[in-house]
Amino acid sequence: MPSLSESGLLQCLNSGRLLFCAMVLTHPGGSRSAHSFQTLTLKTHSLMPQYPAIILASRNSKKAGEISELLHPHGIHVQSVADFPDAAEVVEDGSTFAENAAKKASETALAISHWTIGEDSGLMIDALNGAPGIYSARFSGEDATDELNNAKMIQELKNVPLEKRTAAYICNVAISNPQGKIRLQVEATCRGRMTEAPRGRNGFGYDPYFEIIELHKTFGELAPIVKQHLSHRARAFERFIPQLVDLFQREYASHD
Repeated sequence: MPSLSESGLLQCLNSGRLLFCAMVLTHPGGSRSAHSFQTLTLKTHSLMPQYPAIILASRNSKKAGEISELLHPHGIHVQSVADFPDAAEVVEDGSTFAENAAKKASETALAISHWTIGEDSGLMIDALNGAPGIYSARFSGEDATDELNNAKMIQELKNVPLEKRTAAYICNVAISNPQGKIRLQVEATCRGRMTEAPRGRNGFGYDPYFEIIELHKTFGELAPIVKQHLSHRARAFERFIPQLVDLFQREYASHD
């Protein structure tokens, strides 16, 4: 019986072909299994629904990459608004993550006439009364960088003991149709605590300091495939994707 390596299984999981991997594993035909897998793979591509591309209202390349990887297995292609140089930057003046996500989705969709995802996320630290919150990306000022934001966060927590450095990452996701109407919106949370020193090189923003207590690892230490299942963004999209696929199936059923 043919075997499947861990890397091969992860490839199948990431490409949405787990059913066909299982068929390869149980195929009794020995060397014929590889040919069967290739044939079945080709069929999955031909049968995959043709949905319109979705634009992400963010110029953050790392965020765009994470979201693209989450939606790719479902046949949904994601582009960054950075590919549309004439699209203006949306002013994030909402008082909540939900308001900012909806505004980014709606205004960008109207500007470029595409389905658009607006995503607003941030860190809320209990000892700082929820700061930086909706200001997470610009916590250290208008010229903020990840390094400056983290330095300010550590400075404000310098006298706070580890057990009181609890925090939560929040992610709100909204999608607008090309006419600027919000059709779907969800929010999710991932709780943890802030470490005193950075650990790990993965992720971005506050990730090297945000520890999942149960795992004793920061987002910066987690492999990307693990973060895709545990993060606030992953949890939000876990709720968002089935509803999005259902929305597109209904929206484009008559186009098939």
